[in-house]
Amino acid sequence: MIELEDVPELIDPVMVCAFEGWNDAGDAASAALAHLDETWGGKVFAALDAEDYYDFQVNRPTVWMDGGIRRITWPTTRLSVIRVTEPVTRDVVLVRGIEPSMRWRSFCNEVLGFAHELGVELVVILGALLGDTPHSRPVPVSGVTSDPELARRLDLEESRYEGPTGIVGVLQEACTHAGVPAVTLWAAVPHYVAQPPNPKATLALINKLEDLLDLRIPPGELGEDARAWQLGVDQLASEDSEVAEYVQQLEEAQDTAELPEASGDAIAREFERYLRRRENVGPTGEKPVSGHATAERPAEPDAPGPARESQDGPEEE
Repeated sequence: MIELEDVPELIDPVMVCAFEGWNDAGDAASAALAHLDETWGGKVFAALDAEDYYDFQVNRPTVWMDGGIRRITWPTTRLSVIRVTEPVTRDVVLVRGIEPSMRWRSFCNEVLGFAHELGVELVVILGALLGDTPHSRPVPVSGVTSDPELARRLDLEESRYEGPTGIVGVLQEACTHAGVPAVTLWAAVPHYVAQPPNPKATLALINKLEDLLDLRIPPGELGEDARAWQLGVDQLASEDSEVAEYVQQLEEAQDTAELPEASGDAIAREFERYLRRRENVGPTGEKPVSGHATAERPAEPDAPGPARESQDGPEEE
């Protein structure tokens, strides 16, 4: 039984999900959701029962001290809600957790149960995969859906992937079968620099989410962190001639592939996106925070999360 007595009636709600683990290369997707949560002050209103979905030998609980009292934080998936007022008022439900170890169908059904009870109109899932992309170029972010009508309306790709999948792919299909419009945004992370964090990929997901939902998301320090990250990788690449040569090959391949897209219409679309993101930028370069929480956070604060799962398996596109 799902009870949401503490959650007010939501306005045009959209659900945004991200999960640590196999579909979170460089922690880019989970970091993007953490940025939304921290920027807008999301307040947790529900959590899935950790006993139902997690193997605690894989995702271990953490012990922390609360004023001299030892407490345990269990790995799970939590839901929070925020109200955004710029450019229009709407509510965003954040689903932030770890890829479950078991009972994936029940897990997805429970998430969809919350979506139904809250009247969610669209589910957006964030993911990140390892790819042959150079760190020195803009991060490729693709938007895919299994709904042909939604693909046409939002100018997205229809998913054609076949192969092993993670909870992101399973939840996407569960939404489709339940008749809930769903989109997955995938950021491509350079496979030769896969270790987290990757603020450049995180920022790319945030920007794509802005465009998709027509929101204004304050970037905070992500821009500066992304530049510092790229400079650091530049330095490491310059110290290894083989890596530098490989990066140059990736740059040439990507530039050649993208050349046909450099049309007047494509340039105009990118310029419009740039202008939208520059709106309401203050003298310090920060966008004003335009959201606030609409539910109370539980008394216990979150402790640092457990170690991430390995990402050495094949990645979904």
